Amino acid sequence: MSPTSPISINLTTRDGDARAGTLVTPHGEVVTPCFMPVGTQAAVKAMSPDELWDMGYRMVLANAYHLALRPGPELVQSMGGVARFMGYRGAVLTDSGGFQAMSLAKINSISEEGIRFQSHLDGSRLSLTPESSIDIQERLGSDIMMALDECTPYPADHGRALKSLELTARWAERSLLARRSTTQALFGIVQGSVYTDLRRMSARQITSLGFDGFAAGGLSVGEPKPAMREMAAISVSMLPADKPRYLMGVGTPADLIAAIGMGFDMFDCVLPTRNARNGSAFTSTGPIAIKRAEYARDERPLDPGCECRPCRTFTRAYIRHIFMAREILAARALTEHNLFFYGCLMRAAQAAIVSGTFASFARANLDRLGENEGGVEAS
Repeated sequence: MSPTSPISINLTTRDGDARAGTLVTPHGEVVTPCFMPVGTQAAVKAMSPDELWDMGYRMVLANAYHLALRPGPELVQSMGGVARFMGYRGAVLTDSGGFQAMSLAKINSISEEGIRFQSHLDGSRLSLTPESSIDIQERLGSDIMMALDECTPYPADHGRALKSLELTARWAERSLLARRSTTQALFGIVQGSVYTDLRRMSARQITSLGFDGFAAGGLSVGEPKPAMREMAAISVSMLPADKPRYLMGVGTPADLIAAIGMGFDMFDCVLPTRNARNGSAFTSTGPIAIKRAEYARDERPLDPGCECRPCRTFTRAYIRHIFMAREILAARALTEHNLFFYGCLMRAAQAAIVSGTFASFARANLDRLGENEGGVEAS
C-alpha cells in the first residue's frame, strides 16, 4: 500500500483464499470482509443511520449519479460532505455514476469523451466524463471514490466486450489524472464480461495503474450464476493482495459466501433492501415470501434463530398482515431483518476465517441455502 494512500487494509488472517482484516478509512475502521448497505440518495431505504450503526455497519454506499442530479454535489459539499449530510458516523463509498447513467437515463451516446444522456428526473441533457465523475465525488466527500467505467451489458460478443474494457482502461487513466483530493481513496474497476481472456486483460491493465483498491464490475447483470462466479474468481485472482478487493453489486447470501472464499473483502447489493420492500425475507434456510397465505396464522418470527428487533417483536402472521395492508412498518421490519441477517453473515464469515474453519462454514451454509453450485470452490 502506497504511504500516500488515504486508506489501508490490514489483513490479520487468511484461511485458504478467504481473508479477514480491517479497512482503515478517514471515517474509521471497517472490519472485513464487509457488506455495504446501498444508500442511493444518501439514505438506506427505511433505515436511519443510527440503526445501521447499531447493527454494526461502518460503511455504506451512496450513488454519485443520483446525488449529482439531486440535491447537487455543491450543496452536499457545503453541508460538510455526504457522511455529515446524512448524519452517518461511518465511512461512505460512492460509485462513479456510470452504471446509473446507462441503466436509468435515456442514453444519447457513449464515446471516448464519456456518457451523454438525459436525466431521468427532468429530461435535461447532461454528460458524465471521467473528470466530471471525479469532481462530483470529491465534492461529495466520500471516503472511497470509483473510477468511471463502462459496465459492459450482457450479452455482449467478444469484440464488443473488448472495446468496452479498453474504454474503461482509458477512462481509468483519466480518472487518476483528474483526482485532486489526497484524503479520498480511488478504486479502479475490472471489466471483461464473461470472457476469461478479457477479464485477465482488464485486470492487468487496471492493476498497472496507481489505484488505492480494485473492484470487479460488470457481474450479476444477467449472466448465468456459474459464469458470474467463475469471472469473479478469475478477476480476484489477478488483484494485488495488499489492496482492498471489492465485488460490485453481488449478491445473495450464497454469492457472498462464495466470493469471500475467493478472496474479496468488500461487497454491496440492493437485494436485502429491495427484496424487503417486495416482501421477501432472507433466513438461515433460504428466503421466504411473506405474502404467501401459509404465513397468515404463523406465530413464528421471520427466522427463529434471528435476534433482530423484528424477530424478537413480530410474528410472521403480523408482518404478513401489515405487508398486505401496505403499512410502512412492513418495509421497515423486513429491511431491518434482512440487513441484520447480512451483518450476522459477515461476522460469522469473519469468525470462521479467524478460526481456520471457513471451508466447512462455507460448505454448510451453501448446502443449507441450497445454492452450492457454480463450479467455484468456497475454499
